[in-house]
Amino acid sequence: MVGDTLRLLVVDDHPLFRKGLRTLLGSVSDFTLVGEAETGAAAIERSLTLQPDVVLMDLQMPGGSGIDAIREIVAASPTTKILVVTLFEDDDSVFAALRAGARGYVLKDTDEEEMIRAIRAVGNGEAIFSPAVAKRVLAYFAVPRRDAPQLFPTLTEREREILRHLAQGKSNPAIATELFLSPKTVANHLSNIFGKLQVADRAEAIIRARDAGLR
Repeated sequence: MVGDTLRLLVVDDHPLFRKGLRTLLGSVSDFTLVGEAETGAAAIERSLTLQPDVVLMDLQMPGGSGIDAIREIVAASPTTKILVVTLFEDDDSVFAALRAGARGYVLKDTDEEEMIRAIRAVGNGEAIFSPAVAKRVLAYFAVPRRDAPQLFPTLTEREREILRHLAQGKSNPAIATELFLSPKTVANHLSNIFGKLQVADRAEAIIRARDAGLR
């Protein structure tokens, strides 16, 4: 931070959204937009070159994911703070971003006043979430983990959760609705589950899960 001015880098592959952020940031006297990037790779390169105080980071872009970019930027430049600005509020996206080193997580439909407050908070070293994301974080830690640690240890917690729903006979769309995920994300998780359990299809996976006590 130079004086009381926050130096910002915007990373997003949608020109219209970048234009909107550019207009918003330009209206705030203590914000200075030092650069923009359209890909994860460009985000890493420009972060290291420009050394912004805060990077406003989308998660899904061409040229490398936002999660990978966050991890590399934080490792190479610990003083640069990351505020995720995205459409995605599912658990996988939120917790992957936080594990990678993001300090804040807001949604793209956040109003202008809240966005400005979030940028300032992250720039000052605080952690901040939009209300919808904060609820998910609190809910995640409030719900007791029902799986015994030794049950399918090769699976992630999310994969065990999906496997439990599968064992209950639920379809992919039903699981997606229940867990606030996209059907494609559920299908990707199931593919990983099948591989880890070394089963050929969902029928075999259901048998394995029910034999282990998942209902």
